[in-house]
Amino acid sequence: MNASTTYKPVLPDAGQLRALESESIHIIREGIAEFDRPCLLFSGGKDSIVMLHLAVKAVAPARLPVSVVHIDTGHNFPEAIEYRDRTVERLGVELIVGSVPDAIASGRIPESTDPGASRNRLQTPVLLDTIRSNNFGAVYGGARRDEERSRAKERVYSFRDEFGQWDPKNQRPELWSLFNGFIHPGQHIRVFPISNWTELDVWQYIADQEIEIPSIYFAHEREVFERDGMLMAASEFLRPTAGEVVTTQMVRFRTVGDMTVTAAVPSTATTLEQVIAEIAATHTSERGASRADDRTSDAAMEDRKREGYF
Repeated sequence: MNASTTYKPVLPDAGQLRALESESIHIIREGIAEFDRPCLLFSGGKDSIVMLHLAVKAVAPARLPVSVVHIDTGHNFPEAIEYRDRTVERLGVELIVGSVPDAIASGRIPESTDPGASRNRLQTPVLLDTIRSNNFGAVYGGARRDEERSRAKERVYSFRDEFGQWDPKNQRPELWSLFNGFIHPGQHIRVFPISNWTELDVWQYIADQEIEIPSIYFAHEREVFERDGMLMAASEFLRPTAGEVVTTQMVRFRTVGDMTVTAAVPSTATTLEQVIAEIAATHTSERGASRADDRTSDAAMEDRKREGYF
């Protein structure tokens, strides 16, 4: 390739998207048929939006027979919460909210008072309590293998023991499309229907299916400040410290999570086509570029997942 050649990324074609959709719908149907009281994690983020869309397709024209669960840190982007509530109302499904603020207020979990502390890790005990109190046998999650190294170790059916913990060295084999969902009382399975999708697949599918997404994913003006090389949104939950200057910039978010650990990226992409072009040209995963909680150590995500994180 000579210097004048322009690199053109290969986008997923319609056949690839249909194959991924078919695989995911098969996984979702298997879980609904096999487990008592499955639920679906839904935060208003793009991956959970696609997973919910696939679940609705999987059972159409019937109503979705699973509850939608959100583990709420209380530090959410307003755009994501507005989208969550509107979508649940439109679909007529049950929304169960596991509240981190309520758990803190009741004294069940302590909140760190250290400067810059996040509630992100506090989601784990609240998630496990929510699973136990509702007797969920399976929990659908929108994790993908390309997001982060520890998530690449996950099976589609990921076993969790009586304590909700995950052992990456003790997983069940998955041959072809055969999944082992056997569990004892108190155990559960995390099911990841879009494991084999990439970030680009997700965006191309959103465009193909004309799925509505929160405005936060498109470029917009927002007050941000730089911290540890990332652009953090200034808010009542996260304020700049000495030397951190708030500026108004055109940004968008590649991932949506707790506002205190989720960074924006500079962008001028205001349409799906422009977002897809941006993602196709990047060489950094959305978590690597945008999540401060994944930078605490090389094994930060795996440590949280062993404890019971998503």
